Amino acid sequence: MASSVRKNRGIHWKSLRVQLFLILLLVGIIPTYILKYGILHGYEEQSVNQRSSLIRSRAQMISPLLAETGYLSDQPSEESDTQLEQLADIWNGRVVVINRSFRIIRDTFGLDEGKVIVAPEVLRSFSGESATNYNRNARFLEITVPVASGSGDDLIEGLMIISVPTDEIREGRAKLSSTVLILQAVLIFFSALAAAYASRLLVRPFDKLTASFDDKGGFLDEDISIPDYTETQMVASAYNRMRARLSAQEESRQEFVSNVSHELKTPLTSMKVLADSLLAQEEVPNELYRDFMVDITEEIDRESKIINDLLSLVKMDRKAQNLTIKETNINNLIDLILKRLRPIAARQNIDLLMENDRPVTAEVDETSLTLAISNLVENAIKYNRPDGWVRVSLNMDNTFFFVRVEDSGIGIPEEDQKFIFERFYRVDKSHSREIGGTGLGLAITRQAVLAHHGAVRVYSREGEGTTFTIRIPLRFVEENN
Repeated sequence: MASSVRKNRGIHWKSLRVQLFLILLLVGIIPTYILKYGILHGYEEQSVNQRSSLIRSRAQMISPLLAETGYLSDQPSEESDTQLEQLADIWNGRVVVINRSFRIIRDTFGLDEGKVIVAPEVLRSFSGESATNYNRNARFLEITVPVASGSGDDLIEGLMIISVPTDEIREGRAKLSSTVLILQAVLIFFSALAAAYASRLLVRPFDKLTASFDDKGGFLDEDISIPDYTETQMVASAYNRMRARLSAQEESRQEFVSNVSHELKTPLTSMKVLADSLLAQEEVPNELYRDFMVDITEEIDRESKIINDLLSLVKMDRKAQNLTIKETNINNLIDLILKRLRPIAARQNIDLLMENDRPVTAEVDETSLTLAISNLVENAIKYNRPDGWVRVSLNMDNTFFFVRVEDSGIGIPEEDQKFIFERFYRVDKSHSREIGGTGLGLAITRQAVLAHHGAVRVYSREGEGTTFTIRIPLRFVEENN
Protein backbone atom coordinates (compact mmCIF):
# COMPACT_ATOMS: atom_id res chain seq x y z
CA MET A 1 0.00 0.00 0.00
CA ALA A 2 2.80 2.40 0.94
CA SER A 3 4.65 1.75 -2.29
CA SER A 4 1.43 2.31 -4.23
CA VAL A 5 0.92 5.66 -2.49
CA ARG A 6 4.48 6.67 -3.25
CA LYS A 7 4.02 5.64 -6.86
CA ASN A 8 0.85 7.66 -7.22
CA ARG A 9 2.51 10.60 -5.57
CA GLY A 10 5.41 10.37 -8.00
CA ILE A 11 3.03 10.25 -10.93
CA HIS A 12 1.16 13.22 -9.44
CA TRP A 13 4.29 15.32 -9.30
CA LYS A 14 5.11 14.36 -12.87
CA SER A 15 1.77 15.71 -14.00
CA LEU A 16 2.05 18.48 -16.57
CA ARG A 17 -0.79 20.32 -14.85
CA VAL A 18 1.02 20.27 -11.48
CA GLN A 19 4.29 21.42 -13.03
CA LEU A 20 2.56 24.20 -14.95
CA PHE A 21 0.79 25.23 -11.75
CA LEU A 22 4.10 25.41 -9.86
CA ILE A 23 5.80 27.35 -12.65
CA LEU A 24 2.94 29.84 -12.94
CA LEU A 25 2.75 30.14 -9.15
CA LEU A 26 6.46 30.96 -9.02
CA VAL A 27 5.98 33.47 -11.83
CA GLY A 28 3.29 35.10 -9.68
CA ILE A 29 5.10 34.86 -6.33
CA ILE A 30 8.56 36.06 -7.35
CA PRO A 31 7.31 39.51 -8.46
CA THR A 32 5.56 39.94 -5.07
CA TYR A 33 8.87 39.48 -3.27
CA ILE A 34 10.56 41.85 -5.70
CA LEU A 35 7.74 44.33 -5.13
CA LYS A 36 8.04 43.93 -1.35
CA TYR A 37 11.79 44.49 -1.46
CA GLY A 38 11.35 47.49 -3.75
CA ILE A 39 8.73 49.12 -1.49
CA LEU A 40 10.67 48.56 1.75
CA HIS A 41 14.01 49.52 0.24
CA GLY A 42 12.49 52.59 -1.39
CA TYR A 43 10.85 53.64 1.90
CA GLU A 44 14.08 53.22 3.83
CA GLU A 45 16.17 55.03 1.22
CA GLN A 46 13.67 57.89 1.01
CA SER A 47 13.52 58.20 4.83
CA VAL A 48 17.30 58.26 5.12
CA ASN A 49 17.64 60.84 2.34
CA GLN A 50 14.91 63.01 3.84
CA ARG A 51 16.43 62.91 7.32
CA SER A 52 19.91 63.52 5.91
CA SER A 53 18.66 66.58 4.00
CA LEU A 54 16.98 68.04 7.11
CA ILE A 55 20.04 67.49 9.32
CA ARG A 56 22.42 68.83 6.68
CA SER A 57 20.26 71.94 6.18
CA ARG A 58 20.24 72.64 9.93
CA ALA A 59 23.98 72.04 10.20
CA GLN A 60 24.68 74.36 7.28
CA MET A 61 22.69 77.04 9.08
CA ILE A 62 24.97 76.68 12.12
CA SER A 63 28.16 76.53 10.05
CA PRO A 64 28.48 80.36 9.47
CA LEU A 65 28.00 81.00 13.19
CA LEU A 66 30.93 78.71 14.05
CA ALA A 67 33.14 80.51 11.54
CA GLU A 68 32.15 84.03 12.63
CA THR A 69 32.61 83.40 16.36
CA GLY A 70 36.02 81.79 15.92
CA TYR A 71 34.65 78.65 17.52
CA LEU A 72 37.01 76.45 15.48
CA SER A 73 39.97 78.46 16.89
CA ASP A 74 39.04 77.47 20.47
CA GLN A 75 37.26 80.75 21.12
CA PRO A 76 34.31 80.05 23.43
CA SER A 77 30.85 80.89 22.10
CA GLU A 78 27.82 80.22 24.22
CA GLU A 79 25.54 80.77 21.25
CA SER A 80 27.43 78.19 19.21
CA ASP A 81 27.28 75.69 22.07
CA THR A 82 23.55 76.25 22.37
CA GLN A 83 22.96 75.71 18.65
CA LEU A 84 25.03 72.52 18.67
CA GLU A 85 23.17 71.20 21.72
CA GLN A 86 19.82 71.97 20.12
CA LEU A 87 20.89 70.19 16.93
CA ALA A 88 21.84 67.12 18.95
CA ASP A 89 18.63 67.21 21.03
CA ILE A 90 16.32 67.64 18.05
CA TRP A 91 17.54 64.38 16.50
CA ASN A 92 18.45 62.69 19.77
CA GLY A 93 21.95 62.31 18.42
CA ARG A 94 25.53 63.42 18.81
CA VAL A 95 27.43 66.34 17.27
CA VAL A 96 31.21 66.40 16.99
CA VAL A 97 33.16 69.49 15.78
CA ILE A 98 36.66 69.03 14.34
CA ASN A 99 39.16 71.78 13.47
CA ARG A 100 41.81 71.80 10.73
CA SER A 101 44.24 70.01 13.03
CA PHE A 102 41.82 67.05 13.13
CA ARG A 103 41.28 67.69 16.83
CA ILE A 104 37.85 67.36 18.34
CA ILE A 105 37.01 70.69 19.95
CA ARG A 106 33.40 69.93 20.79
CA ASP A 107 31.52 66.68 21.52
CA THR A 108 27.93 67.02 22.70
CA PHE A 109 28.42 63.70 24.54
CA GLY A 110 31.59 65.08 26.16
CA LEU A 111 33.50 61.86 25.49
CA ASP A 112 36.19 62.58 22.88
CA GLU A 113 37.02 66.30 23.23
CA GLY A 114 40.70 66.98 22.69
CA LYS A 115 41.26 63.76 20.77
CA VAL A 116 42.58 63.67 17.23
CA ILE A 117 40.56 61.83 14.57
CA VAL A 118 41.90 60.85 11.18
CA ALA A 119 39.57 58.87 8.91
CA PRO A 120 39.07 58.66 5.11
CA GLU A 121 35.63 60.33 5.26
CA VAL A 122 37.15 63.17 7.34
CA LEU A 123 39.91 63.72 4.81
CA ARG A 124 37.40 63.75 1.94
CA SER A 125 35.18 66.22 3.79
CA PHE A 126 38.09 68.67 4.22
CA SER A 127 38.22 68.79 0.42
CA GLY A 128 34.71 70.24 0.48
CA GLU A 129 32.56 67.11 0.14
CA SER A 130 29.57 66.43 2.35
CA ALA A 131 29.41 62.76 3.30
CA THR A 132 26.53 60.58 4.44
CA ASN A 133 27.05 57.15 5.98
CA TYR A 134 24.04 54.95 6.80
CA ASN A 135 24.83 51.84 8.83
CA ARG A 136 21.72 49.63 8.76
CA ASN A 137 23.10 47.02 11.17
CA ALA A 138 24.40 49.50 13.75
CA ARG A 139 21.22 51.58 13.32
CA PHE A 140 22.77 55.01 12.96
CA LEU A 141 23.10 57.72 10.34
CA GLU A 142 26.27 59.80 10.18
CA ILE A 143 26.47 63.08 8.27
CA THR A 144 29.66 65.09 7.73
CA VAL A 145 29.27 68.85 6.96
CA PRO A 146 32.27 71.08 6.10
CA VAL A 147 32.55 74.46 7.93
CA ALA A 148 33.96 77.16 5.66
CA SER A 149 35.75 80.27 6.88
CA GLY A 150 33.81 83.49 6.99
CA SER A 151 36.35 85.36 4.82
CA GLY A 152 34.67 84.34 1.54
CA ASP A 153 37.61 82.31 0.23
CA ASP A 154 35.76 79.00 0.81
CA LEU A 155 38.58 77.70 2.96
CA ILE A 156 37.46 74.70 5.04
CA GLU A 157 38.18 75.49 8.68
CA GLY A 158 36.60 72.43 10.20
CA LEU A 159 33.89 69.80 10.15
CA MET A 160 30.71 68.91 11.89
CA ILE A 161 29.91 65.20 12.23
CA ILE A 162 26.31 64.54 13.23
CA SER A 163 25.39 61.00 14.27
CA VAL A 164 21.73 60.19 14.84
CA PRO A 165 19.91 56.90 15.58
CA THR A 166 17.62 55.40 12.93
CA ASP A 167 15.23 53.50 15.20
CA GLU A 168 12.26 55.49 13.90
CA ILE A 169 13.15 54.58 10.33
CA ARG A 170 13.41 50.90 11.24
CA GLU A 171 10.14 51.01 13.15
CA GLY A 172 8.44 52.67 10.19
CA ARG A 173 9.95 50.05 7.90
CA ALA A 174 8.67 47.26 10.17
CA LYS A 175 5.12 48.69 10.16
CA LEU A 176 5.24 49.10 6.39
CA SER A 177 6.58 45.53 6.10
CA SER A 178 3.50 44.21 7.95
CA THR A 179 1.21 46.08 5.58
CA VAL A 180 3.15 44.89 2.54
CA LEU A 181 3.07 41.33 3.91
CA ILE A 182 -0.74 41.41 3.91
CA LEU A 183 -0.68 42.73 0.35
CA GLN A 184 1.83 40.04 -0.58
CA ALA A 185 -0.37 37.30 0.91
CA VAL A 186 -3.35 38.58 -1.07
CA LEU A 187 -1.31 38.67 -4.28
CA ILE A 188 0.02 35.15 -3.66
CA PHE A 189 -3.52 33.89 -3.05
CA PHE A 190 -4.77 35.36 -6.31
CA SER A 191 -1.62 34.16 -8.08
CA ALA A 192 -2.36 30.62 -6.88
CA LEU A 193 -5.94 30.89 -8.14
CA ALA A 194 -4.77 32.26 -11.48
CA ALA A 195 -2.06 29.58 -11.74
CA ALA A 196 -4.58 26.81 -11.00
CA TYR A 197 -7.02 28.14 -13.57
CA ALA A 198 -4.35 28.79 -16.19
CA SER A 199 -2.70 25.37 -15.72
CA ARG A 200 -6.08 23.67 -16.05
CA LEU A 201 -6.88 25.74 -19.14
CA LEU A 202 -3.49 25.06 -20.73
CA VAL A 203 -3.65 21.32 -20.11
CA ARG A 204 -7.25 20.98 -21.32
CA PRO A 205 -6.25 20.23 -24.96
CA PHE A 206 -4.06 17.38 -23.70
CA ASP A 207 -7.02 16.08 -21.66
CA LYS A 208 -9.07 16.19 -24.85
CA LEU A 209 -6.28 14.32 -26.62
CA THR A 210 -6.24 11.64 -23.90
CA ALA A 211 -10.03 11.40 -23.98
CA SER A 212 -9.89 10.97 -27.75
CA PHE A 213 -7.45 8.09 -27.34
CA ASP A 214 -9.63 6.49 -24.65
CA ASP A 215 -12.77 6.85 -26.76
CA LYS A 216 -11.16 5.15 -29.75
CA GLY A 217 -11.80 1.58 -28.71
CA GLY A 218 -11.68 0.74 -32.40
CA PHE A 219 -8.89 3.23 -33.06
CA LEU A 220 -8.37 2.02 -36.60
CA ASP A 221 -11.61 3.59 -37.74
CA GLU A 222 -11.06 7.35 -37.92
CA ASP A 223 -8.53 10.16 -37.46
CA ILE A 224 -8.51 12.64 -34.59
CA SER A 225 -7.81 16.39 -34.62
CA ILE A 226 -6.95 18.62 -31.63
CA PRO A 227 -5.98 21.97 -33.24
CA ASP A 228 -5.85 23.92 -29.93
CA TYR A 229 -2.03 23.91 -29.89
CA THR A 230 0.58 23.15 -32.50
CA GLU A 231 1.94 20.44 -30.20
CA THR A 232 -1.42 18.72 -29.71
CA GLN A 233 -2.06 18.82 -33.43
CA MET A 234 1.40 17.33 -34.01
CA VAL A 235 0.61 14.52 -31.56
CA ALA A 236 -2.76 13.98 -33.23
CA SER A 237 -1.11 13.93 -36.65
CA ALA A 238 1.48 11.43 -35.43
CA TYR A 239 -1.34 9.30 -34.03
CA ASN A 240 -3.19 9.49 -37.34
CA ARG A 241 -0.08 8.43 -39.22
CA MET A 242 0.46 5.57 -36.79
CA ARG A 243 -3.22 4.65 -37.13
CA ALA A 244 -2.87 4.57 -40.91
CA ARG A 245 0.22 2.34 -40.66
CA LEU A 246 -1.47 0.02 -38.17
CA SER A 247 -4.57 -0.09 -40.33
CA ALA A 248 -2.48 -1.03 -43.34
CA GLN A 249 -0.64 -3.65 -41.28
CA GLU A 250 -3.93 -5.02 -39.98
CA GLU A 251 -5.31 -5.29 -43.50
CA SER A 252 -2.08 -6.91 -44.62
CA ARG A 253 -2.22 -9.34 -41.68
CA GLN A 254 -5.81 -10.28 -42.41
CA GLU A 255 -5.03 -10.72 -46.09
CA PHE A 256 -1.94 -12.75 -45.22
CA VAL A 257 -3.91 -15.05 -42.90
CA SER A 258 -6.60 -15.43 -45.55
CA ASN A 259 -4.02 -16.20 -48.23
CA VAL A 260 -2.14 -18.65 -46.03
CA SER A 261 -5.38 -20.41 -45.16
CA HIS A 262 -6.37 -20.57 -48.82
CA GLU A 263 -2.94 -21.68 -50.04
CA LEU A 264 -2.66 -24.40 -47.43
CA LYS A 265 -6.25 -25.55 -47.90
CA THR A 266 -6.13 -25.82 -51.70
CA PRO A 267 -3.65 -28.74 -51.89
CA LEU A 268 -5.46 -30.50 -49.04
CA THR A 269 -8.76 -30.10 -50.85
CA SER A 270 -7.27 -31.50 -54.05
CA MET A 271 -5.81 -34.48 -52.20
CA LYS A 272 -9.14 -35.08 -50.45
CA VAL A 273 -11.00 -35.08 -53.77
CA LEU A 274 -8.48 -37.45 -55.35
CA ALA A 275 -8.53 -39.79 -52.34
CA ASP A 276 -12.35 -39.80 -52.19
CA SER A 277 -12.47 -40.62 -55.89
CA LEU A 278 -10.21 -43.62 -55.33
CA LEU A 279 -12.21 -44.78 -52.33
CA ALA A 280 -15.51 -44.42 -54.20
CA GLN A 281 -14.42 -46.99 -56.80
CA GLU A 282 -14.18 -50.66 -55.88
CA GLU A 283 -11.82 -51.75 -58.59
CA VAL A 284 -9.49 -48.98 -59.75
CA PRO A 285 -7.35 -49.61 -62.84
CA ASN A 286 -3.64 -49.46 -62.10
CA GLU A 287 -3.13 -46.69 -64.65
CA LEU A 288 -5.82 -44.47 -63.06
CA TYR A 289 -4.58 -45.33 -59.58
CA ARG A 290 -1.06 -44.31 -60.59
CA ASP A 291 -2.25 -41.05 -62.17
CA PHE A 292 -4.19 -40.16 -59.01
CA MET A 293 -1.16 -40.94 -56.79
CA VAL A 294 1.07 -38.76 -59.01
CA ASP A 295 -1.41 -35.90 -58.60
CA ILE A 296 -1.53 -36.46 -54.82
CA THR A 297 2.27 -36.47 -54.68
CA GLU A 298 2.40 -33.17 -56.60
CA GLU A 299 -0.09 -31.64 -54.17
CA ILE A 300 2.00 -32.87 -51.22
CA ASP A 301 5.11 -31.31 -52.79
CA ARG A 302 3.19 -28.09 -53.31
CA GLU A 303 2.03 -28.10 -49.68
CA SER A 304 5.59 -28.76 -48.53
CA LYS A 305 6.88 -25.90 -50.71
CA ILE A 306 4.34 -23.47 -49.20
CA ILE A 307 5.25 -24.51 -45.66
CA ASN A 308 8.99 -24.24 -46.32
CA ASP A 309 8.58 -20.80 -47.88
CA LEU A 310 6.45 -19.66 -44.95
CA LEU A 311 9.07 -20.87 -42.48
CA SER A 312 11.80 -19.08 -44.43
CA LEU A 313 9.78 -15.88 -44.48
CA VAL A 314 8.95 -16.03 -40.77
CA LYS A 315 12.61 -16.60 -39.98
CA MET A 316 13.62 -13.57 -42.08
CA ASP A 317 10.92 -11.45 -40.45
CA ARG A 318 12.60 -11.73 -37.08
CA LYS A 319 14.47 -8.57 -36.20
CA ALA A 320 17.36 -10.46 -34.64
CA GLN A 321 17.58 -13.26 -37.18
CA ASN A 322 20.76 -15.27 -37.02
CA LEU A 323 22.71 -14.68 -40.20
CA THR A 324 25.89 -16.62 -40.80
CA ILE A 325 28.05 -13.90 -42.31
CA LYS A 326 31.29 -14.87 -43.98
CA GLU A 327 33.48 -13.90 -46.93
CA THR A 328 31.82 -15.39 -50.00
CA ASN A 329 32.79 -15.53 -53.66
CA ILE A 330 29.66 -14.12 -55.28
CA ASN A 331 30.73 -15.29 -58.76
CA ASN A 332 30.87 -18.92 -57.64
CA LEU A 333 27.59 -18.56 -55.74
CA ILE A 334 25.72 -17.31 -58.83
CA ASP A 335 27.36 -19.97 -61.05
CA LEU A 336 26.07 -22.66 -58.67
CA ILE A 337 22.55 -21.15 -58.71
CA LEU A 338 22.46 -21.08 -62.52
CA LYS A 339 23.79 -24.63 -62.72
CA ARG A 340 20.84 -25.84 -60.58
CA LEU A 341 18.28 -23.89 -62.64
CA ARG A 342 19.55 -24.67 -66.17
CA PRO A 343 17.53 -27.89 -66.45
CA ILE A 344 14.34 -25.92 -65.73
CA ALA A 345 15.31 -23.31 -68.33
CA ALA A 346 16.16 -26.03 -70.86
CA ARG A 347 12.66 -27.52 -70.62
CA GLN A 348 11.27 -24.18 -71.90
CA ASN A 349 14.13 -23.69 -74.35
CA ILE A 350 15.28 -20.54 -72.54
CA ASP A 351 18.90 -19.38 -72.70
CA LEU A 352 20.35 -18.74 -69.23
CA LEU A 353 23.34 -16.40 -69.54
CA MET A 354 25.88 -15.09 -67.01
CA GLU A 355 27.84 -11.83 -67.38
CA ASN A 356 30.52 -10.59 -64.97
CA ASP A 357 33.54 -8.40 -65.53
CA ARG A 358 35.46 -8.94 -62.31
CA PRO A 359 35.64 -11.26 -59.30
CA VAL A 360 33.43 -10.13 -56.41
CA THR A 361 33.89 -11.14 -52.77
CA ALA A 362 31.53 -9.88 -50.08
CA GLU A 363 30.44 -10.54 -46.50
CA VAL A 364 27.03 -12.24 -46.84
CA ASP A 365 24.87 -15.04 -45.50
CA GLU A 366 25.24 -17.55 -48.30
CA THR A 367 22.01 -19.43 -47.61
CA SER A 368 19.63 -16.46 -47.60
CA LEU A 369 21.34 -14.70 -50.52
CA THR A 370 21.20 -17.92 -52.56
CA LEU A 371 17.48 -18.15 -51.85
CA ALA A 372 16.94 -14.51 -52.87
CA ILE A 373 18.79 -14.77 -56.21
CA SER A 374 17.31 -18.21 -56.95
CA ASN A 375 13.79 -16.85 -56.59
CA LEU A 376 14.50 -14.02 -59.05
CA VAL A 377 16.07 -16.29 -61.65
CA GLU A 378 13.40 -18.98 -61.25
CA ASN A 379 10.64 -16.38 -61.70
CA ALA A 380 12.41 -15.02 -64.78
CA ILE A 381 12.35 -18.54 -66.24
CA LYS A 382 8.76 -19.34 -65.25
CA TYR A 383 7.24 -16.10 -66.51
CA ASN A 384 9.22 -16.04 -69.75
CA ARG A 385 8.27 -16.77 -73.33
CA PRO A 386 9.25 -19.92 -75.20
CA ASP A 387 12.70 -19.57 -76.76
CA GLY A 388 13.36 -16.56 -74.57
CA TRP A 389 16.42 -15.62 -72.53
CA VAL A 390 17.42 -14.74 -68.96
CA ARG A 391 20.61 -12.72 -68.38
CA VAL A 392 22.26 -12.49 -64.93
CA SER A 393 25.01 -9.90 -64.53
CA LEU A 394 27.31 -9.13 -61.59
CA ASN A 395 29.18 -5.89 -60.96
CA MET A 396 30.57 -3.86 -58.06
CA ASP A 397 31.94 -0.50 -56.96
CA ASN A 398 33.89 0.54 -53.87
CA THR A 399 30.95 -0.02 -51.50
CA PHE A 400 28.35 -2.33 -53.06
CA PHE A 401 27.99 -5.26 -55.40
CA PHE A 402 25.09 -5.43 -57.86
CA VAL A 403 23.18 -8.43 -59.20
CA ARG A 404 20.98 -7.78 -62.23
CA VAL A 405 18.43 -10.34 -63.48
CA GLU A 406 16.88 -9.51 -66.88
CA ASP A 407 14.42 -11.56 -68.90
CA SER A 408 12.48 -11.42 -72.14
CA GLY A 409 9.27 -12.46 -70.44
CA ILE A 410 5.71 -11.22 -70.24
CA GLY A 411 6.54 -8.21 -68.05
CA ILE A 412 4.65 -6.75 -65.10
CA PRO A 413 1.90 -4.14 -65.46
CA GLU A 414 2.89 -0.81 -63.97
CA GLU A 415 -0.03 -0.78 -61.52
CA ASP A 416 1.11 -4.13 -60.06
CA GLN A 417 4.81 -3.35 -59.64
CA LYS A 418 4.46 -1.72 -56.21
CA PHE A 419 2.70 -4.82 -54.83
CA ILE A 420 4.83 -7.65 -56.19
CA PHE A 421 6.99 -7.89 -53.04
CA GLU A 422 3.93 -8.49 -50.87
CA ARG A 423 3.25 -11.99 -49.64
CA PHE A 424 1.02 -14.17 -51.86
CA TYR A 425 0.57 -11.35 -54.37
CA ARG A 426 0.21 -12.58 -57.94
CA VAL A 427 -0.17 -10.46 -61.03
CA ASP A 428 -2.05 -13.18 -62.92
CA LYS A 429 -3.43 -15.76 -60.50
CA SER A 430 -4.71 -18.11 -63.19
CA HIS A 431 -1.36 -18.18 -65.02
CA SER A 432 0.48 -18.56 -61.72
CA ARG A 433 -1.58 -21.64 -60.89
CA GLU A 434 -0.55 -23.21 -64.17
CA ILE A 435 3.17 -22.68 -63.66
CA GLY A 436 3.22 -23.25 -59.90
CA GLY A 437 4.68 -21.15 -57.11
CA THR A 438 3.48 -19.98 -53.73
CA GLY A 439 3.46 -16.21 -54.18
CA LEU A 440 6.14 -15.88 -51.48
CA GLY A 441 9.30 -15.86 -53.58
CA LEU A 442 9.68 -12.10 -54.05
CA ALA A 443 8.70 -11.43 -50.43
CA ILE A 444 11.48 -13.80 -49.34
CA THR A 445 13.91 -12.10 -51.73
CA ARG A 446 13.09 -8.67 -50.35
CA GLN A 447 13.49 -9.79 -46.72
CA ALA A 448 16.82 -11.47 -47.48
CA VAL A 449 18.17 -8.35 -49.20
CA LEU A 450 16.97 -6.07 -46.38
CA ALA A 451 18.65 -8.36 -43.86
CA HIS A 452 21.94 -7.54 -45.63
CA HIS A 453 21.08 -3.79 -45.47
CA GLY A 454 20.63 -3.77 -49.22
CA ALA A 455 17.89 -2.81 -51.66
CA VAL A 456 15.99 -4.49 -54.48
CA ARG A 457 14.38 -2.67 -57.41
CA VAL A 458 12.20 -3.73 -60.32
CA TYR A 459 11.97 -2.22 -63.82
CA SER A 460 9.42 -3.68 -66.18
CA ARG A 461 7.15 -2.97 -69.13
CA GLU A 462 4.28 -5.25 -69.94
CA GLY A 463 5.09 -7.50 -72.87
CA GLU A 464 8.77 -6.40 -73.00
CA GLY A 465 10.37 -8.17 -70.06
CA THR A 466 11.45 -7.44 -66.52
CA THR A 467 14.69 -6.44 -64.78
CA PHE A 468 15.38 -6.91 -61.07
CA THR A 469 18.42 -5.22 -59.51
CA ILE A 470 19.88 -6.13 -56.11
CA ARG A 471 22.35 -3.83 -54.34
CA ILE A 472 24.15 -5.19 -51.25
CA PRO A 473 27.11 -3.75 -49.26
CA LEU A 474 30.43 -5.51 -49.68
CA ARG A 475 30.98 -5.31 -45.92
CA PHE A 476 28.22 -6.38 -43.54
CA VAL A 477 27.57 -3.95 -40.67
CA GLU A 478 25.92 -5.24 -37.50
CA GLU A 479 22.98 -3.18 -36.23
CA ASN A 480 23.14 -1.88 -32.66
CA ASN A 481 19.96 -2.82 -30.84
